[in-house]
Amino acid sequence: MASPPPPPPKLPIPGRRNILITSALPYVNNVPHLGNIIGCVLSADVFARYCRLRGYNAIYICGTDEYGTATETKALEEKCSPKEICDKYHVIHDEVYKWFDIKFDKFGRTSAPEQTEVCQAIFHKLMESKWLTENTMQQLYCDTCERFLADRLVEGKCPTEGCNYEAARGDQCENCSKLLNPTELIDPKCKVCKNAPRIRDTDHLFLELPLLSDKLVNYINNTSVAGMWSQNAIQATNAWLKEGLKQRCITRDLKWGVPVPHEKYKDKVFYVWFDAPIGYISITASYTPDWEKWWKDPDNVELFQFMGKDNVPFHTVMFPSTLLGTGENWTMMKTISVTEYLNYEAGKFSKSHGIGVFGNDAKTTNIPSEVWRYYLLMNRPEVSDTLFTWADLQAKLNSELLNNLGNFINRVLSFVAKPAGGGYDSIIPDAPNVESHPLTNALAEKTNKWVEQYLEAMEKVKLKQGLKSAMAISSDGNAYLQESQFWRLYKEDPATCAIVMKTSVGVVYLLACLLEPFMPSFSREVLHQLNMSPDEDLSFCDDKGETAKAKRPWDFISAGHKIGKPVPLFKELKDEQVEAFRIKFAGSQAERILKEQAEAEAKKVAEKLKGTKLSEGSSKKKQSGGLKSKTAEEVSVAKLDIRVGLIRKAEKHPDADSLYVEEIDVGEEAPRTVVSGLVKFIPLEEMQNRKVCVLCNLKPVAMRGIKSHAMVLAASNEDHTKVELVEPPESAAVGERVTFAGFSGEPEASLNAKSKTWEKLSADLHSNGELVACYKDVPFTTSAGVCKVKTIANGEIR
Repeated sequence: MASPPPPPPKLPIPGRRNILITSALPYVNNVPHLGNIIGCVLSADVFARYCRLRGYNAIYICGTDEYGTATETKALEEKCSPKEICDKYHVIHDEVYKWFDIKFDKFGRTSAPEQTEVCQAIFHKLMESKWLTENTMQQLYCDTCERFLADRLVEGKCPTEGCNYEAARGDQCENCSKLLNPTELIDPKCKVCKNAPRIRDTDHLFLELPLLSDKLVNYINNTSVAGMWSQNAIQATNAWLKEGLKQRCITRDLKWGVPVPHEKYKDKVFYVWFDAPIGYISITASYTPDWEKWWKDPDNVELFQFMGKDNVPFHTVMFPSTLLGTGENWTMMKTISVTEYLNYEAGKFSKSHGIGVFGNDAKTTNIPSEVWRYYLLMNRPEVSDTLFTWADLQAKLNSELLNNLGNFINRVLSFVAKPAGGGYDSIIPDAPNVESHPLTNALAEKTNKWVEQYLEAMEKVKLKQGLKSAMAISSDGNAYLQESQFWRLYKEDPATCAIVMKTSVGVVYLLACLLEPFMPSFSREVLHQLNMSPDEDLSFCDDKGETAKAKRPWDFISAGHKIGKPVPLFKELKDEQVEAFRIKFAGSQAERILKEQAEAEAKKVAEKLKGTKLSEGSSKKKQSGGLKSKTAEEVSVAKLDIRVGLIRKAEKHPDADSLYVEEIDVGEEAPRTVVSGLVKFIPLEEMQNRKVCVLCNLKPVAMRGIKSHAMVLAASNEDHTKVELVEPPESAAVGERVTFAGFSGEPEASLNAKSKTWEKLSADLHSNGELVACYKDVPFTTSAGVCKVKTIANGEIR
């Protein structure tokens, strides 16, 4: 059966409240983490769902921000075109948000043709109004790469006093959030080739923010009050105004972006922070050709914008100045909702360093999306940074969702579903004279007050408080059940029991309504258990938006309605699961990927070696039937080209906290570049100018953008808490081949005397993959004794 056609695009309706909602466009070069999700798309989704619940005419517009340096940089890392990067990650973002139940009216892309059209039209208006000027600026130029370096292609030490972050970007320091110019960085380096760039003059176009300041300040003063801007948004905006507005460059020496429609600047593109906010407009234009009805009708449309605190000045200063400068009647942002940072366990979430739980990680936990949504929203960093911890997630799931909300709903529906004699055979009972029951009236009064607090919080975009108000109704519901002792009333006072149960079912329905913006899949399941259509509009208010119905919860569902089959709504999260998640998601994504690759390779090798024996590589050995053993040849010790190497230089990987990058002399014309995951175990100073064992015939593999052409051998204890380099004797010559004495790892075969000369031997290689490395029949050692090299190859032997 063909799927039904999509509904026609919504347009503003005269006489209705028309709300246009946007969230900061997630950058396309990475997978979003939980901090990104709560900071923009999830918060906006909750508000959009609330607006629809209230009957407002609302649309939610978002999409991937695809132009700029970060995309070019990622394309260089992954050795593909910027468009291929955008195509790949747009799909990933879309899938993550669908799993999190984010309901956009349009999820678009800034690389769409509408972006170029709208962006260039705004540029022409600014040129006509003479708000743009030409100027020469100094910019960093890399002679090695033969190009001007855009902001994010430069890294260096942050110049801000008290910060001194070593890996600050050219546009902004990730550590202190200070906006920077690349030339301000201390000891800048080109992110591509790692060489020091030089300063050169280049011509660019600038938006004259100082000349627009009167219009801008008037807008900010009026709208920040009328739109109830969050305090952190006001503070960030005032900090920019206090410093004094400066010209802002709106062009860049890049290829990937919206082309500047000006003969002199035709080889440049627009700065991503000039064109990215225009993406809200262009994505609306891809949603409907009548986009101007949303974006050029400020008297009838309210614009709400959601973002993290680091994006504020671009939305309260840059974007409004751009629109004001055109002289057109734009729908300007009314309300801005800003989150602080969500931190992870002991540190910060970080896309660039891969720290924390990412959108695609959440799915692999088998914890439902509604639980993730609840936890993130209950932990939403509205006025200060908040902390994600696995223990807190467990506590909120088990205590608040399972024991409070889930318990209340399941108690009510399970009792109604019991066969006659023990319950109501799934039929909602009639409850005449309900107003005569004091306990029920008291509950209705409390519920109504919570609904009023919920509405007040949600209208002010205080989402966390709105969620708490709704959950308080569930707590009161549990208390109501307990105090009424409905199980006794069923036998002793059936009329009153019917009142309690009909009222309780109404509260269940009310909770499904109030919590739908926060946990839509939960609400769908509750409707299903109530035997109500999932497509049926949830509503706790009338056509005019009045909520008097909440004062009479017993009237929500009619007597005689038959409910569906009740089942538990939430599952307990156990201690052992929490500990497993904490271990699984420790460290960076790069470390986790390397660990998974190593484990997969070890498993693969173990499977290959089942029932085979290590040989010295003799090509004369035959299997029965005269055929040579292909498997035995593949794992032959003789095939491992392991040499004595000398680390000439070692430094930390620029994009991975756990990795070193070494230049190692293995007796060839030029040193090899090798990437090793040893940062946690061996200090950098101990990696310099020392001899090591190097496995040279591994297939080269890119590790966080740097190709590794060999592998340094190390030894570890059983639980991998201690890792040491394998040390050749001082007399070992650089480039000489290493031989091995193999052993099975059985206790009686352990080799533990440094002085003994070992004869070469063959033995079964067990899954631990232990070998003893030798130089001229003398075993190499670590400080712990004779080396046992664990899983020596995590790549393809060539």
